[in-house]
Amino acid sequence: MPKADSSINMLIVAAVVALGIGYFVPQTFSQKVAQATGSDAKPEASTQPVTAPPAQSQSGSWAASAPGRVEPMGGETRISGQMPGRITDVLVSVNDRVMTGDLLLKLADDELIARVLAARAEVAVRKRDRDNENVNRSAQDRRTAEDNFANAERQLVAARSDLDRLLRDKRSGVAPAGADVDKAREAARTSVDRLEQNRAALQKALASDTSVPTRLEAGLTAARAELALAEAAYERARIRAPADGNVLQVNAKVGEIVAPSPENVLVVVGDTSSLRVRAEFEERDIGKVRLGQAAVVRSDAFPGKDFVGRVSSLAQALGPTKLGQRGPRRPTDVDVLEVIIDLNGQPPLLPGMRVDVFLKAELATQPAATATQAGPQTKAN
Repeated sequence: MPKADSSINMLIVAAVVALGIGYFVPQTFSQKVAQATGSDAKPEASTQPVTAPPAQSQSGSWAASAPGRVEPMGGETRISGQMPGRITDVLVSVNDRVMTGDLLLKLADDELIARVLAARAEVAVRKRDRDNENVNRSAQDRRTAEDNFANAERQLVAARSDLDRLLRDKRSGVAPAGADVDKAREAARTSVDRLEQNRAALQKALASDTSVPTRLEAGLTAARAELALAEAAYERARIRAPADGNVLQVNAKVGEIVAPSPENVLVVVGDTSSLRVRAEFEERDIGKVRLGQAAVVRSDAFPGKDFVGRVSSLAQALGPTKLGQRGPRRPTDVDVLEVIIDLNGQPPLLPGMRVDVFLKAELATQPAATATQAGPQTKAN
């Protein structure tokens, strides 16, 4: 019996100890967990430096982003032929610097030259007959104004021909010593100004003279009109630079037959002395774009580099996208707002490059807490 009693007592003690362990251990563990989660300091993180996320911009978070395309200041000028014909001369190459009025391409013009010579001969004969006819003082003033205007037209044609010859000789390497292309350009510009002045004088003379032209005067006017048409056709066989800039593309070769078509681009010209970006922002971001707003441009070709610019132009209406469009427009396509960003300085970007544009938010509308938010991690679509 004493052995049985001792065994029972040991079982009772073991049961009490087990109950105590089952009660106190969970309580103690839960208190430690609560203290650990409620504590402001984390011992595990105290030994590691805390790195703040990079700021998106110096002035605050980005207001909006969009894809863009680099282009020359003033855009690209895509030049096509004005008349069908065969190319006989290509006077420029890629990266050449051209000035307004410089000859780029020349088409075959043998027939056009013949028409011009015939028209000039007819004008000379009719002018001689008209000069032998006596008229009053008012009619004589009108004749003088007409002659001055006709002479200004001939001087412009001659100045352009001299410039074309010098440019062609310079490219072929046979330009004579002392040939000054710049002087020829200036002479052509002066001829244009003189023509406009004589045009205004002729209009004034026609307004002051109310007399009816004689038959000889009418014949000379008709002959001069034929000559003007022949010279205009002769000029259309010459493709000139519409503005100062650099030659970006040349898609013409000597001997090719060209036709006047906007799709048949022969030369592309643009002023690369300064660049801009044409970006397309979604409709939801229109309210975040302002004129003069600072912008940052990024390109995959220059990782880690930001190119700074400002918004210089906003479209007045939404339109279809031009950057990512492939094929005909679909009903599900979304319209975008076209925005122009002028870039500062002379960045190493090239016309035609695809870039991402990020507009900086204005300081007045930015909370202080957003100044350390992470910058854009993905490219704008």
